[in-house]
Amino acid sequence: MLYPYILATHIVFVVSWMAGLFYIVRLFIYHTEANLKPEAERIILQKQFEIMEGKLWNIITTPAMLLTVGAGLWMLYLNPLLLKTDWMWVKLGFVAGLIVYHIICGSIITQLKRGKYWMTSTQLRLWNELATLFLVAIVFTVILKSAIDWAYGLAGLVVFALIIMLAVKAYKKSRLKRS
Repeated sequence: MLYPYILATHIVFVVSWMAGLFYIVRLFIYHTEANLKPEAERIILQKQFEIMEGKLWNIITTPAMLLTVGAGLWMLYLNPLLLKTDWMWVKLGFVAGLIVYHIICGSIITQLKRGKYWMTSTQLRLWNELATLFLVAIVFTVILKSAIDWAYGLAGLVVFALIIMLAVKAYKKSRLKRS
């Protein structure tokens, strides 16, 4: 009886977590591109991006991740038979990857605060799409469950990743033409 409420909570916080992950990397891109501005403008912009990144990360993204994982674990506790299904283990693998992605984003925040810009804005745009790949993989795994043919699923994910990479490169090319 409690399970549907926990599932709904899980979904709400997944949406919040993903929104935070998508937006934080956009802020990283803008933060990095601020290096191209004149010094006075760059200093103001980077300070503002540090504030925005910190608040987004500490008030929305990380709490949403913790609540997502907590609700997910609670659902597994209430329905341990889920752990006997292959699709759940695949999903948990993708979720583990997304948690690692989250941790790396936290590390990027720290590095940007220290003035270390080790990724270009184009690399950050590609990095941003990795979260999209995790999201697509998780949703398709959960919805299709055992009906999915893993070979086709993996091939589809690779094709989707290539399309995203091409789109990012095309966007960069069009942006450079406009400059």
